[in-house]
Amino acid sequence: MATTAGSKPSSKPLSDRELLAWRGMLRVHAAVTKALDAELEEQHEISLTSYEVLLHLDEAQDGRMRMSDLASRLLLSRSGATRLVDRLEREGLIARDSCCSDARGSFAVLTEAGAAKLKAARGTHLAGVRRLYLDLLTAAEQDALGECWEQVLPSAADGDGEECCER
Repeated sequence: MATTAGSKPSSKPLSDRELLAWRGMLRVHAAVTKALDAELEEQHEISLTSYEVLLHLDEAQDGRMRMSDLASRLLLSRSGATRLVDRLEREGLIARDSCCSDARGSFAVLTEAGAAKLKAARGTHLAGVRRLYLDLLTAAEQDALGECWEQVLPSAADGDGEECCER
């Protein structure tokens, strides 16, 4: 039984089925991300989280996203996203662009070097995702998992927040 707003959460231990589902998700996520991160570091000298930043920027309109939107997509705190963006900026993979109508707002912008790094690493990443996860599941299992993940955490709107000024 799901806990609803205002009701007291249950402290009842998880059943074997619940433990298998919960711990399985945690173990698979940890193992797959660790392996993907190691492959990207070894072959392209980029972390999985850095790759994800470049990917999100590449998919964004004009290769740019508000820092707050980027942080939420990465499931990082704003300070964590800021530290990561600082490092990627020092490496020349992204640049920052200020918001002309809001001094507090800023954008992360994909650079040519960042786009090249992403392009070089993309094949390694996709091959790893398939080998470590997708190829181990049937198409029906992939569909079922996709539906499960959508039920647990429905997709956020794809919008990248409001524009600060006309470009």
